[in-house]
Amino acid sequence: MAESEEELKSLLMKVKEESEKVGLKLNIQKTKIMASGPITSWEIDGETVETVSDFIFLGSKVTADGDCSHEIKRRLLLGRKVMTNLDSIFKSRNITLPTKVRLVKAMVFPVVTYGCESWTVKKAECRRIGAFELWCWRRLLSSLDCKEIQPVHSEGDQPWYFFGRNDAKAETPVL
Repeated sequence: MAESEEELKSLLMKVKEESEKVGLKLNIQKTKIMASGPITSWEIDGETVETVSDFIFLGSKVTADGDCSHEIKRRLLLGRKVMTNLDSIFKSRNITLPTKVRLVKAMVFPVVTYGCESWTVKKAECRRIGAFELWCWRRLLSSLDCKEIQPVHSEGDQPWYFFGRNDAKAETPVL
């Protein structure tokens, strides 16, 4: 990360020089730059560096404007996929309910909450996450009356609640 274009250029040149000292080469075709403001085209040693508006870093989508709604939706879709893949286990009568609950907590929720420390969660996303959690429990307990099921986490107790920014008044997320 850098505060200015000049600082970023010097950092990239330093990485390139240090890499060459140990026999490595910086691949400019694989190098990408993302800026929060306007940026001119970049060149290092005559090669153009690609400028992107978003990319996947360590499994999480990072955008230039800091909006996490797409990442949250993507994580919820991944969680739904895991949940539907476990259908045969959830329908099995040989597996006890506590074991099924542990499976959901161990296999589904970590997929959804991966990288949640950097999310900026608005009220709409918080409701969407809560709805997903209820959907998981309803799917797990489909034979029971689901009208009485309440979320496991209360307001302020969600794993994502204290990370990032949870401000319903904010129109744009703040990093």
